[in-house]
Amino acid sequence: MLSLVPMAQAALPLAALREGVTTLAPMLAKVTPAVVNIAVIQRQPEAQNPLLRDPFFRRFFGLPDEARPQMSAGSGVIVDAEQGYVVTNHHVVKDASEVMVTLKDNRRFEARVVGSDAGTDIALLKIDGKRLVEAKTADSDALQVGDFVVAIGNPFGIGQTVTSGIVSALGRSGLSSEGYEEFIQTDAPINPGNSGGALVNLKGELIGINSAIIGPSGGNVGIGFAVPINMARAVMRQLIRYGEVRRGRLGISMRDLAPERARALGIADGQGAVIAEVQPDSPAARAGLRAGDVVTAVNGRTVQTASSLRARLGVLPVGESVELAVRRDDGARTIRARIGEIEARHAQKGRSIPELEGATLAAVQRDPRQGTEGGVLVVSVAAASPAFEHGLRPGDLIVGVNQRRVASVEALAQRLRGRGRIQLNVLRGDFLLTIVLG
Repeated sequence: MLSLVPMAQAALPLAALREGVTTLAPMLAKVTPAVVNIAVIQRQPEAQNPLLRDPFFRRFFGLPDEARPQMSAGSGVIVDAEQGYVVTNHHVVKDASEVMVTLKDNRRFEARVVGSDAGTDIALLKIDGKRLVEAKTADSDALQVGDFVVAIGNPFGIGQTVTSGIVSALGRSGLSSEGYEEFIQTDAPINPGNSGGALVNLKGELIGINSAIIGPSGGNVGIGFAVPINMARAVMRQLIRYGEVRRGRLGISMRDLAPERARALGIADGQGAVIAEVQPDSPAARAGLRAGDVVTAVNGRTVQTASSLRARLGVLPVGESVELAVRRDDGARTIRARIGEIEARHAQKGRSIPELEGATLAAVQRDPRQGTEGGVLVVSVAAASPAFEHGLRPGDLIVGVNQRRVASVEALAQRLRGRGRIQLNVLRGDFLLTIVLG
C-alpha cells in the first residue's frame, strides 16, 4: 500500500513537511510580505466638466452637491525594496487621483504612479518606506504547462488571500484590442481584487502579475491570466526611464506558422511566426528581413506564434537593437535590426475633430529614413474621452477608413462625417488592427 506522504512529496517536491503534513507555509512566509493591497480613489468623469463642478448645475441635473469619489481595490507586488517600486496592473490605477498601498504588516503609504501602460496592463508605483520586502523573480520563459503555481492577492478587498493551481496554458492572447498579450493561463482561483497580485512558483519566485479572469458573473471559473514577469520587467524598465512605454516598429506584418510550412523548414515543434510583408525602406528591410521568413526567437527567447512575436517586439524601446533567429528555405540565420519610430517632429501641428473627440491628431508624411507610411498620427488621447473609449491610444497611426487610405486630418474628418458604422484601420507598432466606430 502506497504512503500518502511520499505521493504528496512526489507531486509537490518543493513543499515542506510539518508534522507529516505537506505545506507551502514556509515558502509563503517569505513571499507574502512582498504582496500589497492597493486602494485607489478614482477621478469622476464629471469632475472634468466645469459646469458639473458648479453646485447649481449639479442640483439642476439631480446630482449630489459634491462629487463622491469612486473607490476601488487591487493588489501589487514589491519588486525593488531599496527603491520602493511596486508593480501592479494599469487597470487598477487607471484614472487614479490617489493611491494608497498597505503592506502585510498593516503599514500604509501613499504611492506615486511612476508610469502605466494600457497595452500590457502593467503599471509601476513608488512608495517611500523602510524595511520593505521584495519578491524574487524567475524566468517566466522557463515555465511549462503543468507547473504548480500560487496566486496571492486581495480578492474582493477582503484581505491577502492565497490560492493554488497549475499553469494551464502559455502564450494566450486575444483578450483585448491592445495587441501586446502573451498571458500565462492558470486555474489558481483569481477573483476581482487579485489584479496586480503575484503569481509565484513553488520556490516563491515571481513568475507573473495577475491581470484578468474569464467568468460570466465576474468571479472565478478556473480561467485566470497573468502577465509574464519577463514582459512586466521590460515594461518597468521603460516606465522608470521614460514614464511611459515608447513603442517602435520594424515595419513588418506577421501571421502564424502553418504546419505544412513548419514541416518544410524542419521546425519540429511547429513554433514561430511568418513575416507576411516587409515595408519598403523600413528597419526590417534595411536589416535584410524578407517576406516568408520565419522568426523563431527574439533575443534568444522562443517565439511561439505571431501574437508572441508582436508582444515581444512591442515592449522593446525605440532605438534598441534586436536579434532575430530566422529560418529560410536555405537554412537558419541570425539577423539584427534596430527598432524604428514614428517621430512626432515629422507631424504637422496637432488638431482635433468632433468625430474623434478627445484625440489630438496630426498628419504624418511618409519618411523613408524612419520606414513610416503616411497617415494620421494620434498625438495624445484624453482619458475617458470618446476617442479613448473607442480604443485609440497615443502613437497610433490611422492609415485608413473602411480600407480606404487617409493621409491628412482633413481627409479623415471627411471620411468620418455623417457615416454609420465605420472601421478605422490603425497601425500600432507592427500590429495592424481595426477599431469599429458607431
